[in-house]
Amino acid sequence: MTWFYVERGNGRPLVLLHGIGMSHAAWAPVLNKLAGHRRVIAFDIAGFGQTPALPSPLTADAFVDGLRQSLNDLGINEPVDIVGNSMGGWLALEAAKAGLARSVVGISPAGLGTHDDVPTHIRLTFSSMRSVAKYAPGISNSLLKSPLVRALAMSIPVSIRSFRMPSFVAQQALQDFANAPGFDETLEIIKPVRGIEHLDMPITIAFGRLDWILIGEMQKGDRLPAHSKRLKPWGWGHVPMWDDPAGVAKVILEGTA
Repeated sequence: MTWFYVERGNGRPLVLLHGIGMSHAAWAPVLNKLAGHRRVIAFDIAGFGQTPALPSPLTADAFVDGLRQSLNDLGINEPVDIVGNSMGGWLALEAAKAGLARSVVGISPAGLGTHDDVPTHIRLTFSSMRSVAKYAPGISNSLLKSPLVRALAMSIPVSIRSFRMPSFVAQQALQDFANAPGFDETLEIIKPVRGIEHLDMPITIAFGRLDWILIGEMQKGDRLPAHSKRLKPWGWGHVPMWDDPAGVAKVILEGTA
């Protein structure tokens, strides 16, 4: 099964992988900026957006195999530059272990901590957002028309600057978050990525200073190889594409040059 994707531009392939509950649309603010330099392929990871979920039980290897097959179906059989945000960063690192990556840029990537259990604050944030969107869609969509409400409601899982998102984009993102069939099972398998200290390709990791979902030891990345580049951009939240489109594109293009 080829994962759903959106493609722009020409040149060496650049793969974009979104965060949990999201879709390729998370990359919309930077897509054209990147496509001016590269052939950009933004996937809907299995179980999210327009790509059906993988069969249970889910494993990290199954996601890597799905990504590999989707790349092969696009005629890409060599290691490729992979950019991932949050869950997508976790998958990018797992893919790098499997030999799929020429380089990796992780924007607030999951998988760098040391604990297997999903932190309580993440569970509570995700479950409350999904419940409101599922059971009161009319109210949530109406409230999201307000820039202030968008900023407050999405400050932790996305960014305090979510007021920069058009209301219809925020509404669709919340519905994607609520209705993703792979959400719950996928959340449980996102574990610390083992063995990344041995990776030898270029790796750039960026955690925004306003990332309030992956906090503390989840940002440490002590097991990353010594050559990896670490960034702490000002003004970036957990999903910073609306915060600083030009800055995010610059980090991606430099990290995959």
